[in-house]
Amino acid sequence: MGGRITPIDTAYFKGERAGGFSVIGTPVQRSDARGHVTGRTVFFEDMTPPGLTHVKIHRSARHHARIDRVDVSGALEVPGVLRVITHEDVPNNWYVVLRLIGVGPDDEPVLAEDRVLYRGEPIVAVVAETEEAAREGAARVVVDYTDLPAVLDVEEALAEGAPIIKQAGANHFVYEGHPCRRIRFGDVERGFAQADRIIEGRYSSSPIEHAPAEPTGCVVVPQGDGRLRIHSNTQAAFFTLDNTALILGVPPTGLRVVGGTVGGGFGGKVDVIVEPLACLAAMLTGRPAKYVYSRSEEMQVSSTRAAERIHIRDGVMADGRIVARQVTLYVDAGAYSRHSPYGTTKAAAHMPGPYTIPNVHVDCYCVYTNRTPSSAMRGFGVTIGDFALESHMDHVARELGLDPLRLRLRNAYRDGDMKAHRKIASGTALVEVIQSAAALVGHDLPPEYLAMSSTERPEV
Repeated sequence: MGGRITPIDTAYFKGERAGGFSVIGTPVQRSDARGHVTGRTVFFEDMTPPGLTHVKIHRSARHHARIDRVDVSGALEVPGVLRVITHEDVPNNWYVVLRLIGVGPDDEPVLAEDRVLYRGEPIVAVVAETEEAAREGAARVVVDYTDLPAVLDVEEALAEGAPIIKQAGANHFVYEGHPCRRIRFGDVERGFAQADRIIEGRYSSSPIEHAPAEPTGCVVVPQGDGRLRIHSNTQAAFFTLDNTALILGVPPTGLRVVGGTVGGGFGGKVDVIVEPLACLAAMLTGRPAKYVYSRSEEMQVSSTRAAERIHIRDGVMADGRIVARQVTLYVDAGAYSRHSPYGTTKAAAHMPGPYTIPNVHVDCYCVYTNRTPSSAMRGFGVTIGDFALESHMDHVARELGLDPLRLRLRNAYRDGDMKAHRKIASGTALVEVIQSAAALVGHDLPPEYLAMSSTERPEV
């Protein structure tokens, strides 16, 4: 193959050819806007192939329990039910979405085997001629349980003597042999000893549901060449393709994912949940299969933004300089990993915020509880950390009787500063952003603070 690489036409983006900006700072119509407003956009539910079957799930009624018996006979008696799928029908039942980037171990079953770890966990899939028959069949499945102790709080899950809910033997993800993602910079105890004040705060968030207008779902259509065509509202087409292929034990070339149109996602549709079972239903019946969450399922069992709990302890001088910061952060992954180990790493990477602090100690735990699994949601691992860090900066300012913007300007990182991750800060611009924000809202800053810049750190 031949050819050459064409340099990027920066003049177009700068607007030099037209005498002004042609993209940046200019309203540009989205490529899909016309289709949306005219009703021509094709979503996965617009696919109604002949012979379409429907998949519905019998879900756990317990937060944590051993499964003693599963009776599917009642489901098979429902007129229109074609097939009942259990874990024994799934070629590779255990997986974790992030295994594609080397994260393990596989800790989540496609369908529960001997136990359930959260209320709403899928146990049996029912395939039927109609959605009503599939729903009725799923309702007639009978599961006998032996209840097990449930752990619903992150700190209780890590406490000595807590019931262990994970097959790996610990209620936390293990990072290179450590129970948490860690940052160690300077000597935090020495910093606390030097400080005039030690100011602490505790901040927390609840799980946040994405609540997309379009529920999670897909339609799978068997092809004449043996491939499966998957019409999905996934936000991650290749994650879906590769993980589904691994679960089904087929080569990736045996699947084709048709996506790109997502009726609201925000991160919630990056998990590979519906496609493997819809594909399996299509393979076992030889007919197209549709699996879509009901609204109640979307609200109950789809992944949420993780609840987080963050403890911040600062050693500060009377003039507002922060000389030590200790952060302990707990991310509630729920019952399974999904994207939470990665989100916890992102949280650690965001500490101790955009401030140069000489002594930093951070422990970020990815904790498993008997709650609905959490996963990606816009800025996950960073958003709640920002809320906690900036709330704490306001708390410190109040305790010291200082202007909160001056406190931030005094501690803001500058170009060339060493960050707690041992990376040199560059392109920071935080000082200028704070100065501009202050000007916009009429917040007066003294001349010495207005003279600050992100390229040098003057004494104040």
